Amino acid sequence: MHFTSALCLLLGSGAGVLADPILTSFPNSLTLSSSFDPIKEAYWTGLPHHRRTPFAVSPDGNSAYLAYLDATYASVIVQQVDLTTFKAVGTAYKTTGYEAAGLVAHNDGFALMATIHATGSTNLPPTGDYVTAIIRVTNGVESWRTPVNGPGVHPNTMLTATTDANGDLVYSEAAGLYGAYFVVTGYTGDASGHFGDSIQYVNTKGTLQTITGASSDFGCSHNTGIGLEAADAAPFASICAEDQGDIWLNTETQYMSGVKIANENTTNGCSGEPMGGMSGSYSNLALFPDTTKYIFAWQSRGALDLTENAWLGTPYTQCSPRWLNHNVAIATMSDKNTLTGAEASSKVGAPNGDGQVNWITYSTTEDHQNVHTATLNPNLALVTWETLTKFDCQPVPLGCSGTYAGTSFQFVDSTGAKVGSPTSSTSFFVSGDIANVGTNKVCWPYVDMTWDLSRPLASGTPVSKMSFACASSGGSTPGTSSSSVAALSSAAPVVHRGSSVAASSPSSPSPSSLPSPSASPSPSSSPSPYLPFSSPSPSSPSSSSSSVVSSTGVGAVNSRKTHHHQHHVASRTFQTIKIPTPTVTASGAGRYDTCEW
Repeated sequence: MHFTSALCLLLGSGAGVLADPILTSFPNSLTLSSSFDPIKEAYWTGLPHHRRTPFAVSPDGNSAYLAYLDATYASVIVQQVDLTTFKAVGTAYKTTGYEAAGLVAHNDGFALMATIHATGSTNLPPTGDYVTAIIRVTNGVESWRTPVNGPGVHPNTMLTATTDANGDLVYSEAAGLYGAYFVVTGYTGDASGHFGDSIQYVNTKGTLQTITGASSDFGCSHNTGIGLEAADAAPFASICAEDQGDIWLNTETQYMSGVKIANENTTNGCSGEPMGGMSGSYSNLALFPDTTKYIFAWQSRGALDLTENAWLGTPYTQCSPRWLNHNVAIATMSDKNTLTGAEASSKVGAPNGDGQVNWITYSTTEDHQNVHTATLNPNLALVTWETLTKFDCQPVPLGCSGTYAGTSFQFVDSTGAKVGSPTSSTSFFVSGDIANVGTNKVCWPYVDMTWDLSRPLASGTPVSKMSFACASSGGSTPGTSSSSVAALSSAAPVVHRGSSVAASSPSSPSPSSLPSPSASPSPSSSPSPYLPFSSPSPSSPSSSSSSVVSSTGVGAVNSRKTHHHQHHVASRTFQTIKIPTPTVTASGAGRYDTCEW
């Protein structure tokens, strides 16, 4: 095992006396009952993403569970994990499934969100599509399973299926509700053949609830960026990244409206990858325990030159990217509906559309991706990201390729201010949910492998071991939640003496150096929820005459491909539209490229 510790730097801050992140790891500690493919290729680009492994810890701190899709791609497995050794405990639960999309741990078992085959003989989804279900297992025995879309679920409005859920599952003990937020495609009604998202609630008995002002059948267009976190009552806190140019805190609307967190450059059909894209919508929105405060983290290309979204109209805008590479951004909320800072601008003609962003990195020489966050106590959160050098980032708002240079870990307080310096490691990364496992400590799963982001890769070499890593603040912090999980007992992990990496984490510009954004007006009425369905010729993202920082490094490969994955099933017929990318100039990135749906 390895144990690496950053140099402890004691600081006075709102979070108490803290150190830089102290990192520990447990390489290959868990033997899997079935092998696991650690890579899932991204939409359109084919670049490798970490295949998510949901991880959760019970409220009493005595049990942890890991979920994963086995290498046959046809079974979802949930394994109990010992929180001292991170080895397997007991016999794993196994069910037919096609994506491990979320996990909640209970003192007597767990609840799993997975994609499964629909049952019955009528109103089934097209061949090749699945439905999303919540499965409750109590003391090793399945108690109930409840589909949250498919046959019989909101049939009066539309029926939806799921090929890739790419979402999350949370639970509120106060509300007695599970909340599920996931990607859907319609197969009846006006939404047939098109992609959106759905928010559904299920009670502790497994009964699907229809909650006015909280449940949503079909919300944000082409959303592959989902954030969901529990609250004391529905609606739960939610965030969506759609393909029309915005990231929304949509708790109150469940739609592509509400509180505008950010302007982002997108292309119709491609919402970009602000929350990691495929297999990435987890550990990006987190509640500070025993408070109503939240933190959200994402990867952003910045925003310049706001123009009106000619299709949707005011107050919707589009923008050009500030960079083609990505930087790490965060936003904080005082409650599930309210940002602590300004909304993103919706002022048409504004030269800058990202003046409200709290930047954790601000670099033109590195790309940052796989951004996640988790809270350690009521005043402290961890933000983590991967860094690429020699990167190649094309104008289409998707992922970048390059040379993997390590994963960074930065503490921030509940106001969004950085605490100490980031710690970096090349020994491990984040590829599963980050969970609280003790006072001021969080842990997550990863696969002990060489991480290569230089080229497209459809799949990985199946593995039979899972590893775990943890980050802690290195000491007790005042104000720690009384409901925090009991501290881990001592083990002999590898302690990583990570370096502080100023180069990977340039200082953010001061707020005074950035223009003040205009407040985003609230739409007086929402456009049709079925986007982009009614426009025969949707507009492409706005072109810009402004300079965009060159975002192509030397030696990287980013091979774009026309996207023909299983979303386009043989039995479905709908129009395929190709949209040109925005006009941006970057060395080696000038070829015509498209998104397709």
